[in-house]
Amino acid sequence: MQYKQDRVTGLRVAYIGGGSRGWAWGFMTDIALDAGMEGEVRLYDIDRDAAEKNRAIGERISACPQAVAHWRYTVSDSLQSALAGADFVIISILPATFDEMESDVHAPEALGVYQSVGDTVGPGGFMRALRTIPMFEEIALAIRDYAPKAWVINYTNPMSLCVATLYRVFPDIRAFGCCHEVFGTQKLLAAMLADLEGIKNVPRQKINVNVQGINHFTWFSSASYEGGDLFPLYREFCDRYYETGFLKDKDDNWMNNFFACSHRVKFDLFRKYGNIAAAGDRHLAEFMPPWYLKSPETAREWGFSLTPVSWRKQDLKARLARRARLLDGTEAPDFRGSGEEGHLMLGALLGLGDMVTNVNIPNRGQIPNLPEGAIVETNALFRRDAIQPVYAGPMDGNIQALTARHVLNQKNTLQAALTCDRQLALTTFLNDPQLGGVDYSDGERLFDRMIRAQLSWLPEGWKKQYR
Repeated sequence: MQYKQDRVTGLRVAYIGGGSRGWAWGFMTDIALDAGMEGEVRLYDIDRDAAEKNRAIGERISACPQAVAHWRYTVSDSLQSALAGADFVIISILPATFDEMESDVHAPEALGVYQSVGDTVGPGGFMRALRTIPMFEEIALAIRDYAPKAWVINYTNPMSLCVATLYRVFPDIRAFGCCHEVFGTQKLLAAMLADLEGIKNVPRQKINVNVQGINHFTWFSSASYEGGDLFPLYREFCDRYYETGFLKDKDDNWMNNFFACSHRVKFDLFRKYGNIAAAGDRHLAEFMPPWYLKSPETAREWGFSLTPVSWRKQDLKARLARRARLLDGTEAPDFRGSGEEGHLMLGALLGLGDMVTNVNIPNRGQIPNLPEGAIVETNALFRRDAIQPVYAGPMDGNIQALTARHVLNQKNTLQAALTCDRQLALTTFLNDPQLGGVDYSDGERLFDRMIRAQLSWLPEGWKKQYR
């Protein structure tokens, strides 16, 4: 790569999961709108045809008049060739298929265990981790051998365990995980200012927050706007909308959008624990005992939906149809920008301007009362060729206790996945709060059934135990 004043050219970006039907398109438009850098994006995917189609879409985006940066897109034959000499690596993969996710999410319902997402914790998150961790082990080894100095950005869930695997396998890796859940809560606080104070159109970036926690179970221990403490106003906001929930507009209506919520879970957690829970209610509910997920009816009472995998399969068909339209030119690329910050982080690491944002990286003391080395989510300063965690301080007592349980479960999940240790896996699986009301023998039968449902995606060590 070469620096030309405030512009970097000749960048080499390896995109693992380059056949993505969504994330890749957003990234392609983001970098096309960023005049600070240009180069080559190497797309690698086990579905080469999907990567080839994204290459064509990337070239079309780059050729649009709205593009201020023009990137070259290629498809790599192997993970190794995609990585060779890369400056940046982006990982955005779907571990297995929606058939396996159908088991993740719906098999536990036979025991009365309901999941709103099923990709991070709970029985679904655990099974997804078992098949994802070996994939990330392979990716980490390839990065070590072919791109050891690259900065690695992960978007894949379960986020914490994916990033933990990268560091476990290659301790010198320069990896971090990106998630937009915190952005949504900043936007909620901006909406609160409009609703209660009449201060409209506040950009979320103007809401200053101290971020503590782990991915999808993050908390704000402080929040301010123009120097003013937002916690007293948030308490008033919670009291006003605790029973009804808060919907900013029709697009925010959880009854019409599986990914929306009424924020009642956030309000309830604030009342109970005194800090602002900073993720979508669908994610937050899965980290707690089944207070909010006793049944589909309970979830509806709390103002959010369970996302059925059947919907995800239909949505995939819609995205494939959109891909066809992007390819044949009947639909123009969306140049509004994705709202993600990945390209901005790249720019900061290239020295094009410092930035502070939330990120998932190993704990080096930024949260002193969580285990050293655990993957935590806090703010961090991005500057040229460096990421410096922002000290977030210790978590409040019972929030720390809730979080630490998941941190230790994730540590044991990683060990069980790397060693194919069935007993450690089983007891870790059953130690999740969502399974607290399940009898051990029933839980073991569920565990075995869910393992068999994804056995073709698991390492040989598991297959030997289940033949």
